[in-house]
Amino acid sequence: MTFLATVFVFGLLIVFHEFGHFIVAKMSGVRVLEFSVGMGPKIFGYQRGPTLYALRALPIGGYVRMAGMDPEENKESQGRTEHADSDESVDFKENKEVRGNTYDSGSFSNKSISKRAAIIFAGSFMNFVLAFLLFIYIYAIVGTPMFTNIIGDVIPERPAAMAGIEPGDRVVAVDDRPVSNWAELIQEIHPRAGEELRLLIDRQGSVQEFRVTPMLDPERNVGQLGIVVDEGTIYHEKQSLLTSIRLGLMNTYMLTSLILESLFQMITGAAPADVGGPVMIVSEIGKAAETGWSNLLMLAAILSVNLGIINLLPIPALDGSRLIFLGIEAVRGKPIDPAKENMIHLIGFAFLIALMILIAYRDVIRLMGGG
Repeated sequence: MTFLATVFVFGLLIVFHEFGHFIVAKMSGVRVLEFSVGMGPKIFGYQRGPTLYALRALPIGGYVRMAGMDPEENKESQGRTEHADSDESVDFKENKEVRGNTYDSGSFSNKSISKRAAIIFAGSFMNFVLAFLLFIYIYAIVGTPMFTNIIGDVIPERPAAMAGIEPGDRVVAVDDRPVSNWAELIQEIHPRAGEELRLLIDRQGSVQEFRVTPMLDPERNVGQLGIVVDEGTIYHEKQSLLTSIRLGLMNTYMLTSLILESLFQMITGAAPADVGGPVMIVSEIGKAAETGWSNLLMLAAILSVNLGIINLLPIPALDGSRLIFLGIEAVRGKPIDPAKENMIHLIGFAFLIALMILIAYRDVIRLMGGG
């Protein structure tokens, strides 16, 4: 289950990210040479026009290869005429008049800075779109897991127990405000520590009134009655499409803000740099898959936003650094030397691989109970 869930989540994130690059490149007139999901040896490939659509053996990433994307390729192609292969004739029709020239209108490097920036940014943007769509699907189709207003257990010597409330009681109202599930009940209790509440409780068909005062939980700073949810009463509540869209936008925005705030705190030292790598992610995917489809999709949405944000960081070899180089090109009026840019990306890629190995090692130690 963990393997299948991991392939599904990683595949979903990769396909959406690379499709963002792919579709904007196509819309911008860039000739896409390959759209690959996975890395390493090719398992399956389908050639359509100039584009090879491939599935590769290692599910650790993907890529879209475009003509003129590699700075070294652009440098080497100067002074050399580009010719079309037989299966690329359609895409080269627009270039018939320049075949004797070195200019290639389908090259990434020959597009405006704004178009190149849009192509690069589109990958991360699609990760935010994926999270938004997943939230809509969760709320409208799957439904969010909810618990009913039935009490599963009562903690001894706490306010509820001392008031005579028992397991199996169903809270139907708090101070004449109806509650239909556990979340609504908690919303009434948590902010009212020290304030007497009047609970209407259905006990085996007989509605009774109980007066109880929540005690303050100093750690969470919320009111508590000492009642525990009945986990056997879980159900899924579906929302309307409009409500799901609103909740999807709200959750995507709030999740993005939370991740950015956490990154800022880690960078400034206000919070420990406690991050998980691929091993920990696979472990969490396995746990989510065991608890249900809704939780797996929720985790996929969270990971998608994380991937979108991380790819926009100004770290060499990531999309964020390529956007920085385009910004420098816009200011200077000419691109940075291709050899220097390639070297920077190469160093950045080596650093990322080393960091991933280190984090993966730490994840294994933590999962084995080594702290």
